[in-house]
Amino acid sequence: MMRTQSTIAATPQQQARPKPVTFANALRFWLKLGFISFGGPAGQISIMHDELVERRRWISEPRFLNALNFTMVLPGPEAQQLATYIGWLLHGVKGGIAAGTLFVLPSFFILGALAWLYLVFGDVSVVQGVLYGIKPAVTAIVLFAAYRIGSRALKNAPLWSMAAASFVAIAVFNVPFPYIVLGAGAIGLLLSFVKPDYIHAGADAHAVARTRYGPAAIDDDTPLPAHATFTWWRLSVFLACGLCLWAGALGALTLWLGWDATLTRIGWFFTKAALLTFGGAYAVLPYVYQGAVDTYGWLTAAQMIDGLALGETTPGPLIMIVTFVGFVGGWTAGSATGEGALLAAWAAAGVATFFTFLPSFLFIFIGGPAIEATRRDLKFAAPLTAITAAVVGVIVNLAVFFAYHVLWPEGIDGAFEWAAALFGVAAFIALFRFRVGVIPLIGAAAALGTLHHLLL
Repeated sequence: MMRTQSTIAATPQQQARPKPVTFANALRFWLKLGFISFGGPAGQISIMHDELVERRRWISEPRFLNALNFTMVLPGPEAQQLATYIGWLLHGVKGGIAAGTLFVLPSFFILGALAWLYLVFGDVSVVQGVLYGIKPAVTAIVLFAAYRIGSRALKNAPLWSMAAASFVAIAVFNVPFPYIVLGAGAIGLLLSFVKPDYIHAGADAHAVARTRYGPAAIDDDTPLPAHATFTWWRLSVFLACGLCLWAGALGALTLWLGWDATLTRIGWFFTKAALLTFGGAYAVLPYVYQGAVDTYGWLTAAQMIDGLALGETTPGPLIMIVTFVGFVGGWTAGSATGEGALLAAWAAAGVATFFTFLPSFLFIFIGGPAIEATRRDLKFAAPLTAITAAVVGVIVNLAVFFAYHVLWPEGIDGAFEWAAALFGVAAFIALFRFRVGVIPLIGAAAALGTLHHLLL
């Protein structure tokens, strides 16, 4: 029997361009993202790609990857900056502030509440079962992110070679992530002069996404909105406003409490930490540990490790461990001075979080217009295309790192976690074959992990 035209699903090319995204719809999504952004930067980027590029079609894949490449070269949490960038592209400064803030706000309150429970009851065993299930699922999410980005970004031998080289560099030789990014960018720039077809092939491959997903609300040919056009005046205004916000907040703390007060020290310390977070949270954790534990004594080494475990169970970037560090530091200071420990803890957590993330917003609002203005210029696009290839190798390394610690938690000489391996394989099949969403996947993994923990 012949099918009528109405029963035939439209191909991606035939789909209508989505309507402009309203600010109210964007707010609802950014809040939802704040609650489901598990999996570290790779998992969070994968979630945003799935939701914004594939399902909702708010932004095209080339525009998405252009933003991602920019955030990869910045200090700070790249997934939060990517959300800020897309929110800014959609709705200007208010959109960027909303997206970046809602990305971390649920984690701030959840982690603060967990820190309070930890300080009061002194135990985090309640989350061990949840962790046991979530960690293999997170590993699957990260590996699936590498597959999806790599399948579209690595379209020729040089780009595959850069991905492989970045994996070997970080996995075998422990080369710092910033050096990998700089090296890939330099190679991409060189190829744009010597072999431009290699970079064109990689860049043109992104355009295939339109035939796969259909047109997007912000597509490759969508004109730049007024707020995204580059002007030196706008750059100067944002730079001045950012410096005033930072200096005003730190100055107010100094005048109110003094330079040696815990809140002031936290503000200054996490300002420096925010500017050193190249390569993600794991790269800056030794600096945070040294300052928070050894220099200032805000918390003990055992508390720092427990805070990292709590940070891995909550949504949001792992650098949100600064909320835990600030909370415990404020609690300790409040208890020592006889002030309200809980109030001091929340205040310190807020100060640590504010000074950690303030630079991230400024980087986007200052640099975003320049990135948008140059995205079609091969001399600027080529380094970013090469960085995308290198990032694939870094993501694969992250998946291998997670898998090793999930499957051999006590080291290679310890017992192999067969249950965790089965959870991870099942999670990858659910993502790859059945396109299960992240929310039900994380929920099912947490339930299975808890059940496994209770049955032991």
